[in-house]
Amino acid sequence: MIYLKNDEQLALMREPCKILRDALKLAGEHVKPGITTAQLDKIVYDYITSQDAYPSFLNYEGFPKSICASIDEEVVHGIPSEKRYLEEGSIISLDVGVYKNGFHGDAARTFPVGKISPEKQQLINVTKQSFFEAVKIIKEGVRLGDVGHAVDSYVTSFGYSTVKVLVGHGIGHNLHEMPDVPNYGVPGRGLRLQAGMTIAIEPMVNMGDYRVEFLSDGWTCVTADRKPSAHYENTIAVTKDGCEILTL
Repeated sequence: MIYLKNDEQLALMREPCKILRDALKLAGEHVKPGITTAQLDKIVYDYITSQDAYPSFLNYEGFPKSICASIDEEVVHGIPSEKRYLEEGSIISLDVGVYKNGFHGDAARTFPVGKISPEKQQLINVTKQSFFEAVKIIKEGVRLGDVGHAVDSYVTSFGYSTVKVLVGHGIGHNLHEMPDVPNYGVPGRGLRLQAGMTIAIEPMVNMGDYRVEFLSDGWTCVTADRKPSAHYENTIAVTKDGCEILTL
């Protein structure tokens, strides 16, 4: 079932989304060579809880940390570790959720660690822009196939690929709600968007092939060819004439 949010519910949802936006900004300021992913996790946890909110990912289906920290070929769901130090030239995707007022927000960013190659910087830029290519067309009545196609066609024009086995999702009282929001699609196909829908659009973009594998920890998803991947996500609310990006 798809849950449409009214104005009062959207007002409640904006607060966790704002906390999330600020948590990601804070984490990004600490991304540098030598810091551990566990330290980044603590920074985010401390900030979120200081705002009387809760990290949505902590203990979600058994996930042990507050953030997903995915480095280079890790696509998503990397588990923070005290043994995982960031190295110059890497990229790291941080995916964070916040729960407050009975609602969740979900967003992700990919950051450079120190000085990175032009190729990795372009991957970050294209991944971010692919989200905004989708935003350009979103409004009530648009089909999800058009949204996914907007992401995928932009990404593939650079020779990159979108991950197929993982998708965006509805969000609200639950971290994951209907509908699924793929980063690929056939124009004119799929569910029509309605005003009041809140969805997380999250391009996961591989520098190489679209195929992925899951590591033995049961969470970490990596590119099959071990080429870098980037991730960019925001929670949005669909309106009659466009959308509101709640986590920006």
